[in-house]
Amino acid sequence: MSELVAIILAAGKGTRMRSKYPKVLHKVGGKPMLQHVIDAASAAGADKKVVIVGHEAELVEAMVGNQGTIALQAQQLGTGHAVMQTADTLKDFHGTALILCGDTPLLDGEELKKFCEAHQESGAAATVLTAIMDDPFGYGRIVRDADGNVQGIVEQKDATEEQKAIKEINTGIYCMECPQMFDVLATLTNDNAQGEYYLTDVLQKLNEAGAKVGGISTADSDMVMGINSRKQLSVAEGVMRQRILDKLMDAGVTIMDPASTFIEASVKIGRDTVIYPYTWLEGTTEIGEDCEIGPNARFTNVKIGDDNHLQFIYGHDCEVKNHVTAGPYVHLRPDTVISDHVKIGNYVEVKNSNVGEGTKLPHLTYIGDSDIGSGVNMGCGCITVNYDGKKKHRTVIGDNAFVGCNTNLVAPVTVQANTYIGAGSTITKEVPENALGIARARQKNIEGWAEKYRNEDK
Repeated sequence: MSELVAIILAAGKGTRMRSKYPKVLHKVGGKPMLQHVIDAASAAGADKKVVIVGHEAELVEAMVGNQGTIALQAQQLGTGHAVMQTADTLKDFHGTALILCGDTPLLDGEELKKFCEAHQESGAAATVLTAIMDDPFGYGRIVRDADGNVQGIVEQKDATEEQKAIKEINTGIYCMECPQMFDVLATLTNDNAQGEYYLTDVLQKLNEAGAKVGGISTADSDMVMGINSRKQLSVAEGVMRQRILDKLMDAGVTIMDPASTFIEASVKIGRDTVIYPYTWLEGTTEIGEDCEIGPNARFTNVKIGDDNHLQFIYGHDCEVKNHVTAGPYVHLRPDTVISDHVKIGNYVEVKNSNVGEGTKLPHLTYIGDSDIGSGVNMGCGCITVNYDGKKKHRTVIGDNAFVGCNTNLVAPVTVQANTYIGAGSTITKEVPENALGIARARQKNIEGWAEKYRNEDK
């Protein structure tokens, strides 16, 4: 395939979205729509991308970063006018321009690659990607000549009854040869009711000049879905989600109820893992093999190993290794590492901590800023008191320590290996290895006090 550049139209406001943010930055499958388009352009073979920005340009430019070159369309005067803004950037470019819309998040890179290759093999000056729709209302209709070339694109409002019956529509995606495209763009006028420069007029002028204009139809009409409203955004989200789930199921993952499972495209899951209902998997989350995840689990940027059983749990920016059982009602916070064979019970929170192999955090426990060894048992209601009002401090617990129920470990503090902590203790000093640490007041019983107290106000 000859040299290919992608021109991505991302300047529009998206009025019907009713949003303060640019339309192309709204997310589908966990990524901005524009990111999906950039990714598809890369998969199609476009090493260079030029993104045309306009409304809230600085926000769109920040998202694009170093993924492409920015061209500014200060006034939105139509699709033809938008592509004109790339003329300086591409003045020395000789090859194919793949023109895409930034609000089409369902684009498939392989399909685009086939489209570009077919265009270049045909020798056409321009080629339109078309789709067949059972209900083409509102779309421009493709009118072909006897040889199958695209003779024109007729908009719904201008179409005759015969033309309205055409089900082949314009997707707004084109391949055009440069520099010929820019030569024709320079001749466009905005002599129409909207006062705009239309990219479709380039096709008309090429036809008038005797150049070949082709049309290639995609069998996937969902792929070219443009998003103009929140309702359409939800439809695209549903299509994207089903594609992701289908791909995972084909790879050996069991999805118990696809309708109540939400997995972003960036997530990776190993075979023979089972995903239970009401599970959200987001960001860079990776899950190994033979796991049971959910029900009611949410993981964002979490690395999870093999054979883990995690239910009713929220984890983000942390790691769970192998053979771990956790839940229900567990919160794993950032910078936490849970080692192999750890058991975490109900109502436990772990933050910025390392939990060693085989350790148990049974229930009603807070572990913050801690390094816990292997084989440790934390009793019910244990708290690492890590914050003094100004700074966070660490707690260190050695291997095989047994920490009794309702213990407060006031950091910074170290509990050495093979120790016991008496229930109800508040530990403020180091406990040496093999010692018993107890820090609580001696019990005192005052006979008759309760009866006297009850009778005071009588």
